[in-house]
Amino acid sequence: MENLLKIAMAQIAPVWLDKAATLQKVENSIQDAAKENCELIVFGEGLIPGYPFWLALTGGAEWDKKINKELHAHYVKNAIQIEADELSAICALAKTHKMAVYLGIIERAKNRGGHSLYASLVYIDAEGEIKSVHRKLQPTYDERLTWSPGDGNGLRVHSLKAFTVGGLNCWENWMPLPRTALYGLGENLHIAVWPGSDHNTKDITRFIARESRSFVVSVSSLMSKSDFPKDTPYFNELIEKAPENMANGGSCIAGPDGEWIIEPVIEKEGLIIQTIDFNRVYEERQNFDPVGHYSRPDVTQLTVNRERQSTVYYNS
Repeated sequence: MENLLKIAMAQIAPVWLDKAATLQKVENSIQDAAKENCELIVFGEGLIPGYPFWLALTGGAEWDKKINKELHAHYVKNAIQIEADELSAICALAKTHKMAVYLGIIERAKNRGGHSLYASLVYIDAEGEIKSVHRKLQPTYDERLTWSPGDGNGLRVHSLKAFTVGGLNCWENWMPLPRTALYGLGENLHIAVWPGSDHNTKDITRFIARESRSFVVSVSSLMSKSDFPKDTPYFNELIEKAPENMANGGSCIAGPDGEWIIEPVIEKEGLIIQTIDFNRVYEERQNFDPVGHYSRPDVTQLTVNRERQSTVYYNS
């Protein structure tokens, strides 16, 4: 039925800072979701190759510190360059299984020189085509030591059966204007991706659902000491300072009334599957629609720049 959409939340841990091994885990998750006839699968923020947890363990803001430089270089080498077709196998799986994918990656953007990193949310449609790459607008706190600020090019929505789906990375979900940019495009299924932990997802997921009268799917990763590969640079130093659990999951779904469909799931790795019904959107828009009948564009409007930013533009 066009109104029903079966979603898989892939709450998994990366093979931390190992691009090839984490790509394989993503591919395995897609194949497992296909066995359950899922039509959309969502992965956490920056899952490939993982979140920069070392910054909180090494004095990440200290100048000219060898451990931070070497770990950053290792991170860059394990980031994804989309232009080099490094997501081609995932695109092929999406096409084979007629499954849309939202995937959090660390992107080494070629059009910005290929050396800086972006926390990007990639949407791949059920035909296996990359339809948007949203670079996180504002890295949060210590993330700014390794990620670059993105642009508005990826503030886009996509048709998926009866739904209009869009997404944001982590604390971008607290930014009211990017949320509004997606609402204005007709979003009614909001994807929020996180590096992990229910302290991120437990409040904002229901809030966005109630504000937008949309379904909100929050997907988080997991990360514990056992997910540090032993060949990680400075492995012993990181393990000595790392807490046992750095990301406990917290993936969840709220309905358009702001109530839980799936409460935050913690410390459980695997697929969390749920079917949602589009009719619930129309029911809740009856009394509130933030960019429709309950808006005043004659008083307040939002202007969005969706140009892909670059330092150099070439005429030929």
